[in-house]
Amino acid sequence: MSTYMPKAGDITRKWYVIDAAGKPMGKVAVEAARLLRGKHKPIFTPHADCGDHVIIINAEKAVLTGNKLDQKMYYHHTGYIGHLKEVKYSTLMKTRADFAMTLAVKGMVPDTVIGRKALTRLRVFKGAEHTHAAQKPEVWEF
Repeated sequence: MSTYMPKAGDITRKWYVIDAAGKPMGKVAVEAARLLRGKHKPIFTPHADCGDHVIIINAEKAVLTGNKLDQKMYYHHTGYIGHLKEVKYSTLMKTRADFAMTLAVKGMVPDTVIGRKALTRLRVFKGAEHTHAAQKPEVWEF
């Protein structure tokens, strides 16, 4: 008996929609990362990219538990000396909720070639409407 190894041609990618309204941002990001990596499939192998496409809607209605909305910060550096910028998550969720959700998912996929490739299959939308109806995505409940 031999171990089954999926090849790139054997992998079929499905489309899933996750509704983040009223759900904690971390839990939504965990499920999105699982789907992007393909860990929900019986053919999952760590060295092969066998994940699916994920659409997250209602990112602005995701909930941050505890005091994270006021205490958690997003930092980025401009490249100039002393130009470390910081933004509170309350501001980030009001202005760029889709970016905040993308950051959460990015932190949960591995920092490898496979993880970066998986992030290209993630689409995040602030509102309830998305532009991928032609792909006939399935609703993913967790």
